[in-house]
Amino acid sequence: MELKLLNMQGADAGQLTVSDALFGREYNEALVHQVVTAYLANARSGNSKQKTRAEVTHSTKKPWRQKGTGRARIGTTTSPVWRGGGRAFPNTPEENFTQKVNRKMYRAGIAAILSKLVADGRLVIANELNIDSPKTKSFVSVLNNLSLNNETVLVIVDELTENVYYASRNLPTVLVLEAHQIDPYTLLRCNKVVFTQKAIEKVQEHLV
Repeated sequence: MELKLLNMQGADAGQLTVSDALFGREYNEALVHQVVTAYLANARSGNSKQKTRAEVTHSTKKPWRQKGTGRARIGTTTSPVWRGGGRAFPNTPEENFTQKVNRKMYRAGIAAILSKLVADGRLVIANELNIDSPKTKSFVSVLNNLSLNNETVLVIVDELTENVYYASRNLPTVLVLEAHQIDPYTLLRCNKVVFTQKAIEKVQEHLV
């Protein structure tokens, strides 16, 4: 299939032939949901710690005698059923949240997302992204030429140059990544996705 190619001034720069398997795939919502959920789960770390009944600081004295009070028998106040007691099944830093996704499924999920971006008109392809100076004003000018000034934008380049990095880092609605760094969550999160021509070629080499 062919996609429209733009230059940095926003003018038509011809057509770019891309893979149907990557940009013309049928959208599979269940697959995309599984891939995105697994990606977010794998990014989690066990940073929550709760104490067991052996770790809470309490007296070891029996609160009241076993019989004759009319109350339920209790041996220690560290019991999970007591306020201030330890947790029965506590969170630990060693907790593992990872979910396994096959490589073939992951690639199919990325392809489904890219195809959905094309179908929804959210994918923009620029023939290049060269900025002469590390000025935010220069980068904003390019976005304006591409009619992306009021959008949350993901820009994907083949190689992140110093000028592009410094020119874009102060823009809160813009994220610039290299082609090998793309992930399903970021592709879906942004309103518009901009690929350079060389980035498209790299992605196709990796996924097709």
